[in-house]
Amino acid sequence: MLSRCNQSENSLDRFTSVVAWSISMLRPVTFGVAPYNPILGETHHVSKGTLNVLLEQVSHHPPVSALHATDQKHNIELNWCQHIVPKFYGTSVETEVEGKRQLKLLNRGETYEMNAPNLLIRFLPVPGTDWAGTVRIRCPESGLGAEIHLGPKSFLGLRGNHRLVRGKIYETSTKKTLLQLNGHWDRTVTMKDINSGKLTVLYNAREVLSGMKTPIVNDLQGVGSSESAAVWSEVSQAIMSQDWEKAKEAKNYVEEKQRELLRERESKGATWVPQYFTVSYSKDGGWDCSPTQQWVPPAPIVVPLS
Repeated sequence: MLSRCNQSENSLDRFTSVVAWSISMLRPVTFGVAPYNPILGETHHVSKGTLNVLLEQVSHHPPVSALHATDQKHNIELNWCQHIVPKFYGTSVETEVEGKRQLKLLNRGETYEMNAPNLLIRFLPVPGTDWAGTVRIRCPESGLGAEIHLGPKSFLGLRGNHRLVRGKIYETSTKKTLLQLNGHWDRTVTMKDINSGKLTVLYNAREVLSGMKTPIVNDLQGVGSSESAAVWSEVSQAIMSQDWEKAKEAKNYVEEKQRELLRERESKGATWVPQYFTVSYSKDGGWDCSPTQQWVPPAPIVVPLS
């Protein structure tokens, strides 16, 4: 779906492909025991075909995650820098994902700027999770924008179809709506052409998600010690064995090791520096994460193509 964003010669078709790809990133979130808590400097490096993705936890307090992905064959680059801000409401928590997300189509000279939806976690009366809020996508070069509204506010109560999608694609200069979006992100989302009235399927979750493959380790020697799969390997094994006591112990070991490293840095007066990003912060602009390399290299962990 990501490579499809750069296939059409028509700017509106490219924009609708970006919107469809954005919707495809919404997945059901499993509610339950979640002992993972990204450590400072934790990384994840994975490839699928010609797309290479690299993430790094560039700050622990507050937690800030950076992502850089490149696909030289399809002239695509992703740059993300985001952090979460939880808000507590007694029986629920709303986690706002703040920061910047950019998708660049390098040969088109187009940059798509977008935000992330909020994650709602409800404890009572029935435990559950959902995505909510408004995702806004904007491409200054083509003059197109989108607003995607996710889930009604009634999610925090007892009623409401919480996987609902409503939205529009419009001209940013005139605010003229070109396409209306309607559906559910876990099923299908359709788009209606305002001028012709034609209705087409923009996104079909079953078609997109049913073919997904589990990543595999292709080069064990290339997996670094900061890789998520390595950092949390014992915790993951304990979870899969449903040995919750062992999972807790393994998590405590990882966290205590981080405390030791922090005390060691403080005793030496040393400052931790990210491996793959240059990070800055300002009150006006927030967090900014710039990748230190132009292209992400192929990863030791791969997602099979078939």
